[in-house]
Amino acid sequence: MNESIRWRNMRTAPRDGSRILVTIRASEQGPGAVDLVYWSKGDRFGADGWRSSDSTPGLIVQYAEPELKCWMPLPGVNMDAMVRPPAWEGEDEAELDGSGI
Repeated sequence: MNESIRWRNMRTAPRDGSRILVTIRASEQGPGAVDLVYWSKGDRFGADGWRSSDSTPGLIVQYAEPELKCWMPLPGVNMDAMVRPPAWEGEDEAELDGSGI
């Protein structure tokens, strides 16, 4: 497996505005899911935080830190097909990045 295509702990996610894939934690609203997000510095539309890439002014989809479980970079253009990976379903964040050993 390509080393860049793996789930990583959110504390290492880039906060430079680049788009990344995240696993949203399961909640009473539904099961875990994957979304495309970016870190946004506060502006007139909202505070600093993770925004869904399909947000628009006036309709901001923003995630609180505890809602996001892990992240990975977008797959490169060399992949055969752009398919979203399944949401990470591990229980223990210590397992991310291979640190559960």
